[in-house]
Amino acid sequence: MTDKALSDVTILDFSHLLQGPFCTQLLADMGANVIKVERPGQGDMFRTLTFNNQWVGGTESPNFLAWNRNKRSLALDLKAPDAKAMLYKIAETADVVVQNFRPGVMAKLGFGYEDFRRINPRIIYCSGSGYGESGPYLSRPGQDMLLQGLTGIAAATGRGDGPPVPVGSGFSDQIGAMNMVYGILTALYWRERSGKGQQVKVDLLSGMLAHQGQEMLTAMNFERDFKRPNSGIGHPGMDAPFGVYPTSDGYVTIAMSPYKKLVGVLGDESLLAYDDPRTLFEKRDEVWARLAALTRNWTTADLLDAMLAVDIWCGEVKTHLQAEQDPQVKHMGMISSYTHPTAGEVKVVAPAVKLSETPAAIERPAPLVGEHTREILAEYGYAAPAIDDALAKGFAGEPKRA
Repeated sequence: MTDKALSDVTILDFSHLLQGPFCTQLLADMGANVIKVERPGQGDMFRTLTFNNQWVGGTESPNFLAWNRNKRSLALDLKAPDAKAMLYKIAETADVVVQNFRPGVMAKLGFGYEDFRRINPRIIYCSGSGYGESGPYLSRPGQDMLLQGLTGIAAATGRGDGPPVPVGSGFSDQIGAMNMVYGILTALYWRERSGKGQQVKVDLLSGMLAHQGQEMLTAMNFERDFKRPNSGIGHPGMDAPFGVYPTSDGYVTIAMSPYKKLVGVLGDESLLAYDDPRTLFEKRDEVWARLAALTRNWTTADLLDAMLAVDIWCGEVKTHLQAEQDPQVKHMGMISSYTHPTAGEVKVVAPAVKLSETPAAIERPAPLVGEHTREILAEYGYAAPAIDDALAKGFAGEPKRA
């Protein structure tokens, strides 16, 4: 592997599903040596979950492949004393531990922060949870959609005459992953100055509230919740024309733009009767309906050309497959691929952050369960007979040979 910004950082990754694995993939893309610790034979739970029973190459979960590239898999039974000794040995020189089990699970197994700190005082231990590590929701499942419902974003999304709408992606988990990266990099920087490790705690509840800062601040300080519009207005706090509008062959988005300019493009001057901020908010559904009746007469391409010519903030609405073919997406090189040992060629989204001197790269596919068990244990001083013995006893694992 080429030298990367984080190539001297080793991460023991006990995480599963989305939040923790996306965090460690982001760090792995920047060169971190991520050792993904998995259950022999079973691995990360995401290996068995997929959308619509679809499997890449007939065998691999797209959910797992999406969040686990650039890592190596070490398959060990966390409950086995010999496996614990192996992990403690790796921890002696590791930099970071990442885990997102329910609070208390890792400590009960002997893999809590205090356990690792005794072995290595410089270690940074990052925990991800749904609701923190104490309080009335401690026993609740911390799943993405549940957090979207609990923190206001679902209630603020969708049309007022319909139900709350969750975001069409694992938004809470992805925010949590970004916050884990933020905390880990902050702790690594402080360790360079102090020589000390520390514990980093991230929870989905806090992250979702923090990332709705402007909506929370507005609601709390005016003591009034946002009311969702019944139309395609794109945010419960915005006035017309902000929103999504139909065309003859699709949809366009219109953001904050001079209302008069839009009326000029659409050619109906009677719409100028709405042109003051209070009216555009209080009658936004009515304004949206009248504007939409006009935008339906345009093709998406023609309407975009006309609006962009007068500097209206606008864009087309695309599906995932249409986004893949978008010329700007292609120009930015945001679609890449890797070759997987069982799934074959897998299309993926490329790393999003660009560094001039130490660019991110996709250098490994998502691993098979235990694919690197022998390799990793050998790096930490275990001889072939000892590794063979661990595999024979079953507390270590590797892929089944064809």
